[in-house]
Amino acid sequence: MKHHHPPTHVGRALTVVLGALPFIVVTLLVFQDWPPLRRWDESVASRVATYGAAHENMVDVWQVIGAVILPWTSRAVILVVAVYLWHRRARLLTVWLIVSAGAELGLVQATEHIFERPRPAQMLVESGGWSYVSGHATAAFVMAGALGVVLPSVRGWRRRFRLLVTLPTIAVVWIASVDRVALNLHWVSDVLGGWALGLAILTATSIGFGLRPGLRRRRRRLPSDENGSSVPPRAAVIVNPIKVGDGVAFRRKVTRALAVRGFDDPLWLETREDDPGNAMAKRAIENESDLILVAGGDGTVRVVCAALSGTGIPVGVIPAGTGNLLARNLHIPLDLDDALERILDGRDRRIDLVKVSGDGLDTDHFAVMAGLGLDAAIITGAPPILKAQIGWTAYLVSAAKNINHPSVKVRIVLDDEEAVERRVRTVVVGNVGMLQANIPLLPDARPDDGLIDVVVIAPRRVTQWPLVFWRVMTRTKRTEMYLERFTGRKVEITAAVDVQRQLDGDGIGPGRTLTAEVEPGSLVVRVPKRR
Repeated sequence: MKHHHPPTHVGRALTVVLGALPFIVVTLLVFQDWPPLRRWDESVASRVATYGAAHENMVDVWQVIGAVILPWTSRAVILVVAVYLWHRRARLLTVWLIVSAGAELGLVQATEHIFERPRPAQMLVESGGWSYVSGHATAAFVMAGALGVVLPSVRGWRRRFRLLVTLPTIAVVWIASVDRVALNLHWVSDVLGGWALGLAILTATSIGFGLRPGLRRRRRRLPSDENGSSVPPRAAVIVNPIKVGDGVAFRRKVTRALAVRGFDDPLWLETREDDPGNAMAKRAIENESDLILVAGGDGTVRVVCAALSGTGIPVGVIPAGTGNLLARNLHIPLDLDDALERILDGRDRRIDLVKVSGDGLDTDHFAVMAGLGLDAAIITGAPPILKAQIGWTAYLVSAAKNINHPSVKVRIVLDDEEAVERRVRTVVVGNVGMLQANIPLLPDARPDDGLIDVVVIAPRRVTQWPLVFWRVMTRTKRTEMYLERFTGRKVEITAAVDVQRQLDGDGIGPGRTLTAEVEPGSLVVRVPKRR
């Protein structure tokens, strides 16, 4: 048997009616002169007048309180929060707050002039205008209710901190309302009507903007996790402007691709010569981004990924550099349009990062490979101008120049086991296995296996290099004296003399030691869906 559900717009209309019902009921009871409510109003007003006449000091106190908790004070709080949310790029919530505050101001004025209810005759202070509804009570209620919707929607606010904000706002509603009654400026029913009007305003505007007053909403973490939330997810785009050719066209394409998938306007951050992405990644984290796109070379990608380690924020790598090794190993296409489609419509995958240290180095991380010896000399020797002109093939030119790079004696300790000593041309530590042109340097390496792979390349003569290349391309697993592979969780490499070192395609200067240790599953990356 089929169950027919009412259309969504009918349910929303019903919710708006239910939200407005308390105001309708209170208004009808007030102006139909319902005896119980009238007697309650008159009884409270009489007792307040008597108490105020005998306690003039308290009247002064309530008058000061009323001067502080003005309707405009509550509206100012809403405006400050709206500015904060705009800075956090929560545009929908920002507009909703401003619309709610404007509706409160307009409807309070309209209600007062429509019903023109006189104030109590025994007012303790002079005041003009009409009594129904209490503008103080309405504005304070809207402020408290708005914060009640906003705070749970802002990711990163701890529950305890939200409580520290919510409780004072509720107290403000009570104090502002009691103040109006204590000064005999409003009947009790005026305050009740103000609360009811505030509820009606919040309900109507929240439904109109797709929010739910009083309920905690879960923000869409990613476009692929559609849950019906109307708050758009946030994205940040970190760009190395040197690597991205046509910056205007790139920005237009990325912005359009994000907008089509429901993202808010992205936060754009450009790397600098003195900072390849660390400060930008931290800014993106502070922005509470749901997805961070990084476009640049392997160096920029490495720095951003290192900063995102352990945050759980997905990073999408847009290939824009010379090597693009992480993108290649994650099967992200090199074409911009294709890459954007695969990333934004893709899935999240946890991969490992590798913590690295050494003499003269600060502790750092890499996502692709680190090396010591010939590979680092090739990377360091590739001219930047040539890389910009012919891409990764510039490394082949550098390799030809360094083919006779001297071997060096190294000591390798894997997982604190017994050290092995070799005379090598290069040692490469990898989190992934594929080089440019699909060269499987580390064929068993997987970015999410919790292990690091080590290859030791040690041809003694130039004539042995073709055999080494053949062994690499055929993915041989046979151990030979000029090609050995190891696997573990930690490796310490110590060279007898200073040699060049590299991290993810960036030279980091000469040194004698390089220590790498895997950090399993510490990075979330956006990768294409399985086919």
